[in-house]
Amino acid sequence: MISSNTIKIVKSTAPVLAEQGEAITQVFYKRLFVRHPKMKNIFNMTHQKKGTQPKVLANAIFMYAQYIDQLEVLGGAVESIAQKHVSLTITPEMYPIVGENLLAAIGEVLGAAATPEIVAAWAEAYQALADILIGREENLYVNRAKTEGGFRGYKDFVVIKKTKESALITSFYLQRKDGSGIPEFQPGQYVALTLNIPNTSHQHTRNYSLSDCTCKDYLRISVKREVGTPNGIVSTYMHDEVEEGTVLSVGMPSGEFVLQEENKPVVLIAGGVGITPLMSMYKYLTRQTDRKVTMVQCALNSEVRAFEKEIEEGKRVGVTSMLLYDQPLETDVLKNNYDHQGYLDLATLASIPNLKESAIYFCGPKAFMANTLSLLSTLGIKEETVHYEFFGPAEELELAN
Repeated sequence: MISSNTIKIVKSTAPVLAEQGEAITQVFYKRLFVRHPKMKNIFNMTHQKKGTQPKVLANAIFMYAQYIDQLEVLGGAVESIAQKHVSLTITPEMYPIVGENLLAAIGEVLGAAATPEIVAAWAEAYQALADILIGREENLYVNRAKTEGGFRGYKDFVVIKKTKESALITSFYLQRKDGSGIPEFQPGQYVALTLNIPNTSHQHTRNYSLSDCTCKDYLRISVKREVGTPNGIVSTYMHDEVEEGTVLSVGMPSGEFVLQEENKPVVLIAGGVGITPLMSMYKYLTRQTDRKVTMVQCALNSEVRAFEKEIEEGKRVGVTSMLLYDQPLETDVLKNNYDHQGYLDLATLASIPNLKESAIYFCGPKAFMANTLSLLSTLGIKEETVHYEFFGPAEELELAN
């Protein structure tokens, strides 16, 4: 229970955090990685290089300060953090390390303004939040370990098949090295992979959405080759060096971007590699339910479009698809092998039958996501019917929208 005095002090620091929060988090990460370099094995260092993670953490700290007396407002954010932490096997022992460096960063940036009273209040507030997360994460660890094929931490998986889905996306089919069953997962969830890439200074951990049906005896991830970006080191290694027979360290499936148990029609809207979690949903919906489904796939052109055959194989009564290319090739013929040219727009969305009565799930790059959110809002779609997954810190998308 956080004391009323601590709540008062922490809320009073919200304006300062709005102004100085990013400076604090930049100092925090610098301190953390210098004093605890093994933490680089867990954090996505690409987000550090791009500067997105400090910005996201600053926003999260500001929100916590603002709503410390209304923690129910932050329930969704807390669950998202807990899910991500469980995928990465975060342990309770890591929280004091983070807390120590965060408080030191607050003191370093704010200087004399970080009075002993303020630092003490933030220490209490941080521990309260840590206790909430540790409790939720332990609950997730225990429950998942009890499920069929479940485990705690990481297990070795073998690549049993590698398939090129498009010019940019390759799928990897994974089974347990020890021969035991794969863990249960919900359509839309992801797994963490930890890779030892030669000639790099630390391990690299990335989350990849599961892209196949829950009814298989394998896990499948589908990875986009990132060209000319900091993130390319991992995807390039996956594409060029990981082959059938390669052993990968894989965590338990995690994530709250999952299908809701309801009888509504479903609209799946995918941008680029954002198709991956939606394919898992699509396969479940078309094979194991009789719900109406519309798959809207947005891609540059046929060269980089993935899963064409699988989408067609899922067609049944009540299942339709819509394909948009914004940079079609000369061989791509409108109304022949794709339906619309250009970006997703109001007219295209509005043409989907039963859109306002449907559950809507979408995923893709930041600009695509921000545009889709804006279009759905303009069309008056109820917020509770909209669900999305963003490849990257979710707050980054919210800050951009």
